[in-house]
Amino acid sequence: MEGILGHDFLTLRHSPRITMDAKPKFSSLRRAGPRPAQSPHRAKLKPAVVHEIFRRFAAANPEPKSELEYHNPYTLLVAVVLSAQATDAGVNKATRSLFKIADTPEKMLALGEERLREAIKSIGLYRNKAKNVIALSEKLVREHGGQVPRDRESLEKLPGVGRKSANVVLNVAFGEPTMAVDTHVFRVARRIGLADGPTPLAVEQQLLKIVPPEYARHAHHWLILHGRYVCKAKKPECPRCLINDLCLYEPKTLPSELRLSGNASAPGASGVAGTDAGKGSSSKLRRKS
Repeated sequence: MEGILGHDFLTLRHSPRITMDAKPKFSSLRRAGPRPAQSPHRAKLKPAVVHEIFRRFAAANPEPKSELEYHNPYTLLVAVVLSAQATDAGVNKATRSLFKIADTPEKMLALGEERLREAIKSIGLYRNKAKNVIALSEKLVREHGGQVPRDRESLEKLPGVGRKSANVVLNVAFGEPTMAVDTHVFRVARRIGLADGPTPLAVEQQLLKIVPPEYARHAHHWLILHGRYVCKAKKPECPRCLINDLCLYEPKTLPSELRLSGNASAPGASGVAGTDAGKGSSSKLRRKS
């Protein structure tokens, strides 16, 4: 997933771990120079500001959805496993035909690994992913009656399924308020001041503590979409961000920088953040110094 689902941290157990320096070095903070991936601040947002951030996300997109296409918990699980180091669009292109003929563990096993490889060969690491899909399908049939388990421990015992993938399945398929931290969630949470953990697990634990309960189920979807379409890694589109007055990231991207780079996305592309969308109730909110 390039995200949430965003994907990127939807990794196989043996996939390379993505890490970030806890203390990035900055040679310059000039607007014209290279922009650091993360701001050097530590999380300082007040609870009221955190609440307002998610209130705006909810107002702009009340029911955010995964961009992975699926038909049931099993096809979601397969899509999540396939999305490691791949884009949602690339996975969807492969699974549209695949899921028409193999949407249960039993049907996937009948299809077989060779035909599965052929169906998903457009996706990176397809050989290893095919092995994992067949292996997890066998385990589901053998140990779970062909059903996707609803508990983290059982999910993480499936081939190709780690904590992030389990969080996605628990959240999207079963409505659990889990926090699936992919590369977008990790970047955005640290950048805007929601978290400062050095690892995805640390950021996940911090977000679970500070996200208001009423927003917990959709929180990681909002952050994924915001990171994918607005708060981008190389040049965040601050002028069209609906939380730019609350965010701790500095220096903000200027409108002129987006025009010069041609980096701006279409307004409202994410369904999460568009200029001034959802604003209006937080003019008195202040950040801690």
